[in-house]
This record gives sequence, C-alpha cells and structure tokens, in this order.
Amino acid sequence: MLSKYLKGLSDSLHAEISVSFYDLQTGQAYGFADRKMMHAASTMKVPVMIEVFRQAEAGRFSLHDSLLVKNQFRSIVDGSPFSLDPAEDGEQSLYQVIGQKRPIRELVEQMITWSSNLATNLLIEWVGAKNVMATLREIGAKDMQVLRGVEDLKAYRQGLNNRTNAHDLMVVMRALAQKTVASPAACKQMIDILKHQHWRTKIPGGLPPGVAVANKTGSITAIDHDCAIVFPPQRKPYVLVVLTRGIADHDQAAATIAAISHKIYAMLQPQKSS
Repeated sequence: MLSKYLKGLSDSLHAEISVSFYDLQTGQAYGFADRKMMHAASTMKVPVMIEVFRQAEAGRFSLHDSLLVKNQFRSIVDGSPFSLDPAEDGEQSLYQVIGQKRPIRELVEQMITWSSNLATNLLIEWVGAKNVMATLREIGAKDMQVLRGVEDLKAYRQGLNNRTNAHDLMVVMRALAQKTVASPAACKQMIDILKHQHWRTKIPGGLPPGVAVANKTGSITAIDHDCAIVFPPQRKPYVLVVLTRGIADHDQAAATIAAISHKIYAMLQPQKSS
C-alpha cells in the first residue's frame, strides 16, 4: 500500500523519491528505492557532527575548545584555495567573526540548526573527511560518501561529491537513536541539537503539533531531503528518511516530504475498533 502510494507520487511529480524507515518499537524496516544514490546536500552534516563528538570523546580535543573562523579552504582536487559565498549560506553571522575563534560546540550547533556551510567546512577540516567516512563504514553505512566540504567547485566538476542513499542515512540516524554511535550522553546531546533544527517544513511539517523531531534537511537545485528521528507520544521513536530529486520547486518538494511523513505517522497509529 505504501509502495503504491510512493510510486504514484513519484510518477505524478515526474521525480525520484527514496524512502527508508525503521521503527525502534517493533524493529520493522521499510525501503522504497532506498539504495538509489543521490547528492547528499546538507544531510552529510549529521555524520560530520557524529565524528566531532566521537573525536572529542576519544580525547583529541574538548567541545569547549575553539577554532579560528576563516573563509579559505583547499580543494581536494589540487589543494588550490577556495572561499564560500555568504549569500549561498543558510547562516551568515559566522562570516562577521572571521579572524576570531569560536567554540567547537557552537560551530556544530550552527552547522546543524542553521545548516552553516562555513561551520561545516571548518569542522570537516578539523576532524578529516576520511575519518568521517571510516565512522560511516563502521556503523554500517556502506555507500554514503563524505569526501569534502561545501562549495569545492573543482571537486564538483570532477564528480567528487558527497553522496548518499536513503538506507545509509537511516542507518546513521538509527545509530543515533539507539545511542550506539557514541556514548549515550553524547548521542543525547546530538539528538538535542537536531531537535533545535530551524528548517521544519519537511518531515516535521507532516506531523501533529507537539511531536518532537530531531532532523536535518538538505537542499540544492532540484534536490530536497530530510532525515529524522520522530518521537511520537507514548511509544518508542522511529527513523524516517525521504530523499527527492527532480522537483524544481523547493516548496513543492517540502510539501511532498511532509505528505509522506504524515502518511507514515498515520499508519503507525493504533487502529480504533468500531
């Protein structure tokens, strides 16, 4: 029934839709085109956050330590310098403090809650994309690629992009929800950061008021994603990932993801006997 609904939605929009779902209460898993690889957009910021917390727990640094805010990075192609365009960033206040230091924990929060590209690049440079990838493989996300920071145009032109499928993002969010990717205390902190996400029109947009959601969106041209841990009242949470490609209008894409979220939430509600 759900697969028929999703196929109909995909066909009517002439777009690609991928869904991955995992219910922590029942262990039920579901996938629809969930191994199809797409550009990860800003969903890749979740594994970056995880790697930051893991390295902090390993003692490499403290989340209270500070990093120098700068806007010059090196392409993974040839090491040539590039900078970010503030107009293309979801968070711009960080550009006002270039040359100053900011706590790592604050940078993580800006990367997740406001999707700061500048914070993302600072943190990827700090923890290393290869280490992010190693953690992904360790937790069972076998295909997701976090190769680089944001706006490395030379890498983009060579096809060296951050990519994922819905299944791997589900694995990442499930590891957070089950508190296995780091200590339970660290996982709780990361979930709390995700719960303060500013962009709430996608998976949260299809849910009743008051339902807690820890989510991270992603959006570039004709790409709109959301990955979430949903906390319905009086039951264990579930993980939902929806990836879309080919919907030109971002508002329409958000409404589509919200509709899928609404449908799945409704399906999980106890059936009332007549």
